[in-house]
Amino acid sequence: MNTKRLSNAMEKALSDQMNKEIHASHVFLSYGIWADDKGYQGIANFLYRHAQEERNHSIKFMEYILNRGGKPKIDAIPAPPADPESLTECFDGVFKHEVDNTTSIYRLVDLSMEEKDWATWNFMQWFVQEQIEEETLAKNLIDKLKIAGGDRATDESLFTLDKTLQETPNDAPLAQEATGEKP
Repeated sequence: MNTKRLSNAMEKALSDQMNKEIHASHVFLSYGIWADDKGYQGIANFLYRHAQEERNHSIKFMEYILNRGGKPKIDAIPAPPADPESLTECFDGVFKHEVDNTTSIYRLVDLSMEEKDWATWNFMQWFVQEQIEEETLAKNLIDKLKIAGGDRATDESLFTLDKTLQETPNDAPLAQEATGEKP
């Protein structure tokens, strides 16, 4: 008896996203290594944690595919981009990567609606919400660097930024979760 509950197209699209999440993990890991090498241990630690979070996302896709009777396919992971030239380029790369990932997530949501695969549509809603967080977090990185002075920031400003990011939680507060008591 066939117990697979995913179309072939959906199984492939979910596997592709699983691989995209693994690639994201490698990108953020490489950015973290770059930051660590430059002496920004706080920024590196932040990026390492983000790399682990992306890997966890890939595992969510893997488990979902398996739970729906499919078999995830692991593809070769492209090499991460070259080291950034600056913190601005690094943070812009994080943001660009998250926006690209959001676009992929939306394509999966569209496919699930097209196929009337409501289980996958429901599963994807967690990722839609997560991408709001991820983009907010990446935008906040860019904003913090701008406040510090961008690529012309003083050593003292960069030291403070580095220390701040080391202590920054992985989750960004979301406006839709705000209340009068917890703005």
